[in-house]
Amino acid sequence: MSVPARQIRARYSADTITVYQAYPPQIALPAVAAGRLVAPFKRDRMTWIKPSFLWMMYRCGWATKPGQERVLSIDITREGFEWALARACLSHYDRDLHDDKATWTRQLKTSPVRVQWDPERSLHLKALPYRSLQVGISDEAVDRYVDDWTVAVTDITPTVHRVRDLLHGGDVQAAAAHLPIERVYQLPVHMAAGLNISPDATVGEGSKQQYRP
Repeated sequence: MSVPARQIRARYSADTITVYQAYPPQIALPAVAAGRLVAPFKRDRMTWIKPSFLWMMYRCGWATKPGQERVLSIDITREGFEWALARACLSHYDRDLHDDKATWTRQLKTSPVRVQWDPERSLHLKALPYRSLQVGISDEAVDRYVDDWTVAVTDITPTVHRVRDLLHGGDVQAAAAHLPIERVYQLPVHMAAGLNISPDATVGEGSKQQYRP
């Protein structure tokens, strides 16, 4: 079965969804201790959260890139995640979605959230023919993310290193067994409209993505 070109896939429960971020130890370790992002994390910058574990691995190079040596698994409320998506603007102009470029530019400047779709990655971090959602949050959204949405912060760097080492050793099956199980996270049509989600990756109006273990 083919995968829709733009579809949210994530690890989630009835109440929370997991996103990933990578930071240097001086930001990651205090965040784990506090259970949320704290100084020296800076709230006045846009921060990107990623529901895709493998896209995070591509971005941080299995926790080897400078400034991304620690990978955090952050559980946030689904209510907060959907609040963000309901107020998001695409990071690029799309003539099929926006009335004109000036209108999109105004929306981009005023929205506290922006989204983009980047190629999803395989276990070997090769680009796949479908895309993964990245969510950039700023201003009010960052405050909500830190103060209200965050439920738990876990340093998963040892797992990241374990998967990397298994891959380097040629044990692909064992490496894959350590990956989080990510399932389709559907949004109501009205919420998905401005995000350029594939039509077959949504649910009907008035419906809500249900959690099924």
